[in-house]
Amino acid sequence: MSEIKVPAMGESITEGTVSRWMVKEGDTVNQGDVLLELETDKVNIEISAEESGVLEKIIRQEGETVEIGETIGTLSAGSGGGSGAPASEPAAEEKKAVAPAPEAPTPPPAPVAAAPESSDSAKTASPSARKLARERGIELDQVQSKDPIGRVYQDDVKSHNNQAPAPASKAPAAPSAPAAGSSTYTKPVERQRMSRRRATIAKRLVEAQQTAAMLTTFNEVDMTAIMDVRKRRKDKFKEKHEINLGFMSFFTKAVVGALKKFPTINAEIDGEDVVLKKYYDIGIAVSAKEGLVVPVVRDADRLGFAEIEKSIADLASKARSNTLALSDLQGGTFTITNGGTFGSLLSTPILNTPQVGILGMHKIQLRPVAIDAERMENRPMMYIALSYDHRIIDGSEAVRFLVTVKELLEDPESLLIEG
Repeated sequence: MSEIKVPAMGESITEGTVSRWMVKEGDTVNQGDVLLELETDKVNIEISAEESGVLEKIIRQEGETVEIGETIGTLSAGSGGGSGAPASEPAAEEKKAVAPAPEAPTPPPAPVAAAPESSDSAKTASPSARKLARERGIELDQVQSKDPIGRVYQDDVKSHNNQAPAPASKAPAAPSAPAAGSSTYTKPVERQRMSRRRATIAKRLVEAQQTAAMLTTFNEVDMTAIMDVRKRRKDKFKEKHEINLGFMSFFTKAVVGALKKFPTINAEIDGEDVVLKKYYDIGIAVSAKEGLVVPVVRDADRLGFAEIEKSIADLASKARSNTLALSDLQGGTFTITNGGTFGSLLSTPILNTPQVGILGMHKIQLRPVAIDAERMENRPMMYIALSYDHRIIDGSEAVRFLVTVKELLEDPESLLIEG
């Protein structure tokens, strides 16, 4: 018999949650078959069988938190269930040899009176079913169970309102307000377990606000020149590189250019030291099903526009199909997040610690802009925001960084020449 253990998943991950078992106890599995899915704060990981055999026992159930190296199940060698295939019927001689001598019958035990049960426990029910029934003011003995032995589960309680017969009609009476605390008029609610990734996101965002001296500065970008470049070059760009020319490559290039001028924003705090990073691994925030993830475009300063666009498209696809590797998420030096894809006009992005800077992009919107003292034009404008850690970044430095980003974006030819 072999043990199924939680594998090492990178130095920053010490535990995970059993998301779901793909097999049941007694199932036969082959080497390489996926046994279960483990959810961590960064990625979901599939754990496969290291040898063929039978899943003997599931030790840790779905929803339980497990640590690296912990045994979560056992696998027995062979292809039969339990301890192997059932043995054939013993020979008659064997039966005779091992048959026990008859014993004198023992009188049946005297019946013991059962302890009275409360209406809440009149039926056998799971703890979650009991809790939900109490919250909704439902008597368990009125709930119809789908279980063959009559055990009530949470789903039975949830569907009780559809099962319950309508009350007998009575003479009409004036409506009255429910008494305070009455369970008869319990409001419907749905309780969902927070995913490990969502819980970790919540924890890290709160930590960022509590530990960093976070401030935000704002500016706006006239997107006319970028939109003109994209309009003129997009067809040839796609024909040559087989990828669309989007906005993210322009912003990534502009951010790298500004970080080179203001290296403290491409840094992190380690105790009383400031670690200045001489490389530019830019995190791109992507909204996935279970929450925001920030995969990293490596060495963005060495990449051309097409390489940046392809990297972002690949990472976004992996994020949405839940196939990101840990290496895709680790080691970013600065983050860009685009709330404009959801229609956000202005927001304050929260730092992706231990990074000390994050750039927020927003919706492009036509707004009247003064061209000179006499002319006004409607221009495609975007508000941009830089949140930064004031512990090591001065306000003037943050403002000048954002102005540099603005100037590079409004003169995209400079990005093409420098890139």
